[in-house]
Amino acid sequence: EVQLVESGGGLVQPGGSLRLSCAASGFAFDDYAMSWVRQAPGKGLEWVSTVTYNGGSTYYAESMKGRFTISRDNAKNTLYLQMNSLKSQDTAVYYCARGAHMAEPTYYDYWGQGTQVTVSS
Repeated sequence: EVQLVESGGGLVQPGGSLRLSCAASGFAFDDYAMSWVRQAPGKGLEWVSTVTYNGGSTYYAESMKGRFTISRDNAKNTLYLQMNSLKSQDTAVYYCARGAHMAEPTYYDYWGQGTQVTVSS
C-alpha cells in the first residue's frame, strides 16, 4: 500500500528553521510529482510547494517563495521541505502528498499523517 510518513515538525521561534521529511513507500516514487500541503488551525488546506518527478522543477505558493525549499532524493524515496525564516503564520500541520494538484489541494489521492509545525516565541 501507498504510505507517506512525515517527520521533522516541532516548535521553533520566529525566524528559525526546520526541515521536514516525508518517507514514501508502496509506489514508484520517482514516477510522481510530490507536494507539501498545510492546514493552519481553523483554516482550510493550503498548497505549499510541488516538485516534479525528477526534481527538475519546483513550485511555491507566493508566501513561501524565498523561504522554503522543496527537494527530493529518489534513491531514498524521500521528500523534503526546508523551511527558513519561519513566521507565526506558518504554524500548521504539514502534509506530504502525492501529485501536483496545486489549485485544489483536496484532490491529492494519498496523504501522510501530517507533522505539526509551531512557530512561536
